[in-house]
Formats: sequence, structure tokens, C-alpha cells
Amino acid sequence: MSGRILVVDDEPNLRELLRIVLEGEGHVVRTAASYAEGSQLLTHEQFDLVICDIFLPDGNGLDLVRTFRPTMERTQFVVVTAHTTPAHALTALREGAVEYLSKPFDVEELKLIVTKQLSRPVGGPSIPDFYKFIGQARTMWSILERVPQVARSEATVLVTGESGTGKELLARAIHAASPRSARLFVPINCGALPEGLLESEVFGHVRGSFTGAIRDKRGLMQEAHGGTMFLDEIGELSPNTQVKLLRALQEKRIRAVGDNREVAVDVRIIAATNQDLLRLVKEGRFREDFYYRINVIHLHVPPLRDRSEDIPQLARHFVARACTRLGVPAKQVHRDAMAVLESYSWPGNVRELENVVERTVAMEPSPLITVSSLPPVILGSEARGQAGDRETTLPEDGLDLEAHLEAIRRELMIAALNRCGGVQKKAAQMLRLSYRAFRYHANKYKLAPED
Repeated sequence: MSGRILVVDDEPNLRELLRIVLEGEGHVVRTAASYAEGSQLLTHEQFDLVICDIFLPDGNGLDLVRTFRPTMERTQFVVVTAHTTPAHALTALREGAVEYLSKPFDVEELKLIVTKQLSRPVGGPSIPDFYKFIGQARTMWSILERVPQVARSEATVLVTGESGTGKELLARAIHAASPRSARLFVPINCGALPEGLLESEVFGHVRGSFTGAIRDKRGLMQEAHGGTMFLDEIGELSPNTQVKLLRALQEKRIRAVGDNREVAVDVRIIAATNQDLLRLVKEGRFREDFYYRINVIHLHVPPLRDRSEDIPQLARHFVARACTRLGVPAKQVHRDAMAVLESYSWPGNVRELENVVERTVAMEPSPLITVSSLPPVILGSEARGQAGDRETTLPEDGLDLEAHLEAIRRELMIAALNRCGGVQKKAAQMLRLSYRAFRYHANKYKLAPED
């Protein structure tokens, strides 16, 4: 599919190279050497795709995206730069770019990206929503850097991580950024259905194949033809179902339950689990050949306690969404309440944070979420016990609750440090805090030097 393309870059040789390459692909190409020239062309001409550098002699290429993307729904923006970091890439994608490339880049790769973006349906899914979820923590950089490449690949992906970390959102992001994005993303929870019913759901069945099969039924793998199937909790699959899925992946053909005919399927598989599949293999509970077939590309989503710097962004996002869903006025999170959220260990990860925020929004009548708005479990069982011991009744003149809770936190941290011989990591574990959160408060309260 040909289109009108604008290249904005201050390197003359690169502009000329891209012009020659893209015109050779049948596109109409205009070039600009600066922010001002690019802005002028975008103001007066229509383009299907803009390829722009971030660092321009008179401005920032991301400002082109910020300025023109909201009013140019049919125009896609691809950002290229010689100084790419995950933070740059994240910013570009959030501002509305559909892709980013690091210089020097493979011209063939660029051609594939151009073809993909020009063939993408207007209003079709794209990757920026995923980056709103994933945050900017350094522990996520390895995923941030790999998502575009993984999306372009057809390889099977295994996503691991604790429950509630966002494995399905990551899978949806990969699908949305892939050439399969115009087709269906079909999720199925392998642990929610008994073996017989699961096989029927995945492969389909023919009438009369078992009791209750009153008509033919297409399986979800057929429904996902041309798209992506997400197999959640894949560690729960029975050995028999593993064999059938392995055969389907290898031969790209499936047979419905009770049928003797095979049909071809073209489906990309993304699997997810919170279990240690390699341990299950060693224990004989998971087939080794199936494990290596699904574990072609491995992405691990770290728990929220290991990326606590993302909590403020996620919390604000969930607050805004909850306010919209519940039909209540917008609310803000007080900084002390945010500090409590950052200090909590979140065993339920992002899902738990979302649920806590929605419950808090629903129960807090004022426009400000404070420490007292949060559910007791977030404040810590130890803190509740201490508070009950020292203040069974409210003083007549009231009290500063947030300062009171801060004092309780400080005393508990001192007690934990004393019990752990001053070792902050052990004290953090005792209080169910991330090490980063404990260090933050230890420095704040001037309790102890860093380990």
C-alpha cells in the first residue's frame, strides 16, 4: 500500500537515503531538515506517515507528535533517534507515536514498519495504552525495549509473573502492535475449565460427540484464525491437552472433538503462567517438549513491589477510571496517602492496587483521598494493633491522624531494625515492605545509615 510520507531529520544523507528507499517502494516522499520545516509541511499538506528524529536543531521531534497527532487521526508517527532510551521510547509512544527505531536501523525493518502502519485500519488498536499500564520502572525496561520486536515476530511467547501483575495486558499489547492486530485476540483461562470442556472450547466439537453436544461448535482456535490466542494459566493444562496443543502448534492443524477431519489454523500463541514450569517439567507434571515449544520468547513481568516507583502513576490512573466508572467527581490522592500506597508490599500486585483504589473511591465522599480513606489492610495489621493499644478513644480535641500514623510507622521500623540488628533488608521483610520503600522511610525518619 503506497502513501504520502514526511521524513523530518537534520542528517542530509539519511533524508536522501530514506527518500530513495521509500520512493522505490512506491511512496510519495517529502523531507524536512528542521522542526520548523516539518511543522510547515504538516500544516499545509496531508501525510499518511511521518518519520521524525527526536533531536532537531531547532526543537524536539516529539513536539511534532504532540502538536499534530491529536488533529491528524489518519497520520501515523514513527520516531527515530540515535539516543534512544526506554524513557524516550515510552514518552514517544505515550504522545501518540506508533513505533520508534534506534539509529542506525535496518532499512528492511523500516520498510516493514512503514508497510504495517500504512495498512493498519484507521482507529485500529495500537500500543500506547499498554505503556500507560506498564510504567517507567527500570525493572520494566527490558520489556519496554523488546515489545515492538516481539510484536513483529510470529514466535510463541511465554509470559511469566505473579498473579495480578498484568500478564494478559502485556499479551494484548503484543497483539495490538503486531501485524495480526486487525484480527481477534482470544483469551482462555486453562485453569477455569475441566479437561473435556477445555478441549471442546479450544478445538470445537461435532454434534453427538458427547452428552450435551446437540450441535457442531467451532473452537476458539478457529475463531482466532489470523489473530492471537492467549492461554492463561497454561501450567494447569492436562498432559493430554498439552499433546493436542503441541501437535496443533507444530502442524497448524486441529481436529474437533469427535471429528475425523482436520482443519488448518493460523494462530499465534501467547501463553502465561504464575508457576515455575521448569520445575513442573522436572516433576513430570508438564511435558518437556511442550514447554520448549511455547517458551520461544520469554517475558517476565516483575511484581509491583519491585517497581514501586510506578505505583503513583498507576494509582492516579485507577482513581480517574474509577471516578468515571462510578459517576463521581474527580478525586485527588494526598501525598501522604500516596506514600502509604508506595510502602505497601501489594501481594496481589496491580490487580490488588486497582481493587483497593476502586473501593477507596467508592467509600470516600470528599474529593481528596487521604490516609484515613485507605482500607485497614493497607495501613498494616501491626499499625492497627499499635493504634488500638495507645488510642482506644479519640481525644476530645481530636488528633492529626496522618502524623499519628507516621509516628506509629517510625516506632515499628525502629523495633524491626533493633530486632534485625540494624539490617534494613531484613527489617523490610519483617514489615512486609519493599527494600526501596523501607530505605525511603528510613532516610525520611533518619533512623539508620544505608546498608
